[in-house]
Amino acid sequence: MSNYHFPEGGLPPQTAIHTGRAVFTEAYAVIPRGVFSDIVTSFLPGWEKTRAWIIARPMSGFSETFSQYVMELAPGGGSRSPEPDPKAQGVIFVTDGEVWLSLDGQEHELGPGGYAYVPAGTAWRLRNGSDHPARFHWLRKRYEPAPGVPAPTAFVTNETEIAPTPMPGTEGRWATTRFVDPDDLRHDMHVNIVTFQPGGVIPFEETHVMEHGLFVLEGKAVYRLNRDWVEVEAGDFMWLRAFCPQACYAGGPGRFRYLLYKDVNRHVKLGGAWEGRGA
Repeated sequence: MSNYHFPEGGLPPQTAIHTGRAVFTEAYAVIPRGVFSDIVTSFLPGWEKTRAWIIARPMSGFSETFSQYVMELAPGGGSRSPEPDPKAQGVIFVTDGEVWLSLDGQEHELGPGGYAYVPAGTAWRLRNGSDHPARFHWLRKRYEPAPGVPAPTAFVTNETEIAPTPMPGTEGRWATTRFVDPDDLRHDMHVNIVTFQPGGVIPFEETHVMEHGLFVLEGKAVYRLNRDWVEVEAGDFMWLRAFCPQACYAGGPGRFRYLLYKDVNRHVKLGGAWEGRGA
């Protein structure tokens, strides 16, 4: 059973000293768990009894394809019209409590580990019908159609229903829970869970066109970001622009896991900004 970290809010005491790890550079940002305070939450139109930590948004010259929210619903909270952008697709990943999701008229209950893909233009609603808070990640990206490729369809699953795929030659020390087949060209984004056992590593500096959002769900590790080695733990968020070098060493004592976003399966657009970039 997984132990998914979620923000607790509140404020540091007046006696706290500034030894945080928050940083924003030309290639990456780290938003550590201690930054998730009450005063940086947002309240969103169309949502009731809900607050959100907005931890990524499209920014020109940095990471341009997606937004990521950490959502907290009080009992009775939710939305009948959650997505204001008809071109935006989304992924919901539940970390705490339960939510009721209506997706194209089908009702679903999602508990911890619950995952839903919501295609662009889909009618959906979400609420917390329990007597305790519910928390989830909501990732949004404008869908980029491709000639001859049909749009993806909605689906709901749970992490526990999908066996992680070990990376070649790692004996399972590094594995990815893939909610979408990498060869399915209908999808232009992947939101997966990456797991490292203690001692597992990314043994080279990945440098690639995909942008990343990495929210640490469990454990701790040392992560290479551009020129720097950064210690991260459950509740931290790493935000990487395209071509930012990255690597990882999971020192333990427990496993290290994060929710990973990346944009995939589309040609590079030429000539600067274009219709459909951002969310």
